[in-house]
Amino acid sequence: MALFKQGRDQRLPLYQQVRDELLENISAGTWLPDAPIPTESELTKTYDVAIGTIRKAVDTLVSDGLLYRSQGRGTFVRRPDFNASLFRFFRQMSSDGRFVMPTSQLLSRTLKKPPQPAADALKIDVNDKAICLERLRFLEDRVVLTEEIWLPASLFASLIDLELSEFGNLLYPFYEQQCGQLIASAKETLTIKSANTCIAEALKTAENSPVAVIERVAYGYDKTPLEYRISHGAAETFCYQIEIA
Repeated sequence: MALFKQGRDQRLPLYQQVRDELLENISAGTWLPDAPIPTESELTKTYDVAIGTIRKAVDTLVSDGLLYRSQGRGTFVRRPDFNASLFRFFRQMSSDGRFVMPTSQLLSRTLKKPPQPAADALKIDVNDKAICLERLRFLEDRVVLTEEIWLPASLFASLIDLELSEFGNLLYPFYEQQCGQLIASAKETLTIKSANTCIAEALKTAENSPVAVIERVAYGYDKTPLEYRISHGAAETFCYQIEIA
């Protein structure tokens, strides 16, 4: 008889129940990103199921992009690369022609009620408290992006009392280190709007000039929404390119 945690839905196909058990280990941080999961043989003993069931469960998580196989080494928890994701839309070339990752400056960190779009994205009530981070992204000495980032206070409480100087340039590894919250996937929506006074001033562009707006909702491995982010960049720096094979 398969050995699952109490409360598992027995109506689901067996491989799906195993898949959910494996996902729970990933979501809980029992298996960390870039680390190998137990072997198929070990998993068959843990859950007392056939190896074919284990393989189908693992295949599902590989297909979902949560695990990856390395020939001769095993199966590993995938750590998504978000560093280049946002900046695939923006020219990130320095004055001497090198491609560089912009730096950041955190302007503020406040605890307050979220606006409706942030509350909806994070699946929290507008009366719940959320952490709002405001920051700028720089390429050399030029501001290329403004960012407004919302986080559920219940999951990121340890960020409330930190000094702003303690926040890293890359937030997702910082979330993992400080709060144990791992970002596994994200959904982005891109639109073009007009710059309001604040955005125009930050980006050193004219008011009502076109800006690219990227809204991102980032999720944990269990699809819990962890971050809502809205970024603005001057349209003149915007460049969309995609290869179609």
